[in-house]
Amino acid sequence: MSAEKKTGREPCCSKLKMFLAAMSFVYFAKAFQGSYMKSSITQIERRFDIPSSLIGVIDGSFEIGNLLVIAFVSYFGAKLHRPRLIGAGCLVMAVASFITAMPHFFQAHYKYETTISQSSDSNGTESILPCAVNTDNEHFTEESRAECEKAAGSSMWIYVFLGNMLRGIGETPVMPLGLSYLDDFSREENTAFYLAFIQTMGILGPMFGFMLGSFCAKLYVDIGAVDLDTIAINHKDSRWVGAWWLGFLITGVVMLLAGIPFWFLPKSLPKQGETKTETNSKAQEGEQDSFIPDGNKNGTPSNKPAPVSMGALAKDFLPSLKKLFSDTIYLLLICTSFIQVNGFIGMITFKPKFMEQTYGQSASRAIFLIGIMNLPAVALGIITGGFIMKRFKLNVLGAAKISIGASVLAFCSLLIQYFLQCDNSQVAGLTVSYQGAPEVSYQPNSLISQCNMGCSCSLKHWDPICATNGLTYASPCLGGCQTSTGVGRDMVFHNCTCIGQSPLSYANMSAVLGQCPRKGDCDYMFKFYMGVTVIGAFVSACGATPSYIILLRSITPELKSLALGMQTLIVRTLGGIPPPIYFGALIDRTCLKWGVKRCGGKGACRIYDSGAFRNTFLGLIYGLYTLSYLLWGILYNRLSHREKKLTLKEQLKAPDQDGNDVAANGNGNAPSAIVKCKEDPDQETTI
Repeated sequence: MSAEKKTGREPCCSKLKMFLAAMSFVYFAKAFQGSYMKSSITQIERRFDIPSSLIGVIDGSFEIGNLLVIAFVSYFGAKLHRPRLIGAGCLVMAVASFITAMPHFFQAHYKYETTISQSSDSNGTESILPCAVNTDNEHFTEESRAECEKAAGSSMWIYVFLGNMLRGIGETPVMPLGLSYLDDFSREENTAFYLAFIQTMGILGPMFGFMLGSFCAKLYVDIGAVDLDTIAINHKDSRWVGAWWLGFLITGVVMLLAGIPFWFLPKSLPKQGETKTETNSKAQEGEQDSFIPDGNKNGTPSNKPAPVSMGALAKDFLPSLKKLFSDTIYLLLICTSFIQVNGFIGMITFKPKFMEQTYGQSASRAIFLIGIMNLPAVALGIITGGFIMKRFKLNVLGAAKISIGASVLAFCSLLIQYFLQCDNSQVAGLTVSYQGAPEVSYQPNSLISQCNMGCSCSLKHWDPICATNGLTYASPCLGGCQTSTGVGRDMVFHNCTCIGQSPLSYANMSAVLGQCPRKGDCDYMFKFYMGVTVIGAFVSACGATPSYIILLRSITPELKSLALGMQTLIVRTLGGIPPPIYFGALIDRTCLKWGVKRCGGKGACRIYDSGAFRNTFLGLIYGLYTLSYLLWGILYNRLSHREKKLTLKEQLKAPDQDGNDVAANGNGNAPSAIVKCKEDPDQETTI
């Protein structure tokens, strides 16, 4: 043991490494929880029949929770017991997950919209006349609709909103207090590697979160409560709702476990590599038994600051805030970060929907591919960035070069994605005419054609069938189908008059339930898309750790926790809350066919114009990232000037060739210095 102290080696199970392990697990847990929320967006949207703009508000409630408390937690928490505050935050996040899942247990069973009314005969086959059935749901009055929605529990999305907001409150102390605690007690050269390790472990969370989201999306929402043989849709249908609530119960338990170690860690630790007496160590570890300092009990060690009151901390808050925001580099870092986060949050929130609508992937497969391909690339990129920082011992300017270079290369991969496109799904009356000619229509009347004009068809409902001519019809009625056979998912519709309007003649005028698959070349294009996104994710992640280092090394140590907290506050307020809302609102404008709620009224979107969706989605991302690069250029210029000033200051402080010490005064000019003559050490002269 004495040998370890003499050489400055650290025990393999030191408290700092225990904190590092605990931080890694809690980063995994919170990322696991947050990514599952992202992966469940589509399922929640369909379950509560809400538009993308409202789902954006729900998604942004996490940042609203952060906004409420992060400034105070970051500032006051730095003076209090940081590990225990992190443990309390984990407990709050676990409770938040359970609240989010609560609506499922109070809602009635999910009933998807359908226009098909079935009557089975004795041998299990069916014979219906879809074309003769009028299922238009216009009989709801305002009073009856209100009563129906209350019974259906369609407004219970508010609990999801509140649970997500509470999760944001609980997550507040983790990043600013955890990273500042680690940076305070670790060697400077180890900080970048430790941050990269934590972030890498954290990135495993989204990988497992998206995989769990994919699994739950394939399970029917009311699994165990309904007979699945009676369900006529599958997980590829836009009306399908997966067991979104199940994942929140799992993530809540994981978060509960992640918070336990922090209750047993000390308030402070000896600096890594330094040796201290056993008495001093015990005094440091046992001094605090609560969040708020109690004052000196048996005397304070000479190297520890005296406890301060909450009033004194509050009095010093505004001056510290003023000092922090007078730093130009810090302001530029904040602006660059929140603009880039705008693009990233909007992209990750609606990326599964983009893959679903542009490339015809099911929601569960899109979520699974993001988790199994993109996120491991991000993990590898983060650890690569941290390794480069440690291997080459780069300064702030070097970190800025890596961060900017990685961001620009990732932007190039985004530009390539624009040209990897597929044609719209062929839906008669929406993306093509009934004769098969390409056209895009947002008008409900375009669903009416000569072949179905005699039918009393609902223009609101979405109940797609795939015909033998390769076209999708919005419902069997709109396809002009006269009869059907089979039950459930095996139902087949016959004598569909609209199939006869196609340019090619089809002897078999039948159709099956569900949308027609995209053309074969779309799968080929999707493989290219996934390859480009994986490369872009890796390159972009290489700049993550250097970006943290720029922030940590540009701020004075006493303001580090406050700087991290304020950055998180501003970035999550301006970069986390608005993007899901305005991305969702603009994406809603590209909807071709809205669903109908159980009680009438507009529900969730069933199909989008994929070309307009792509232009809106990628166009917003391009604009935001381009603006961030302009700010990166200004920031790099300021960092260069600061680095030159620091270099000049060090040169002025360095001893000259004769061994005389030269110091710089506060004005930056060469000052007068008192130097002892070599001949007579007692004689002083002024230069």
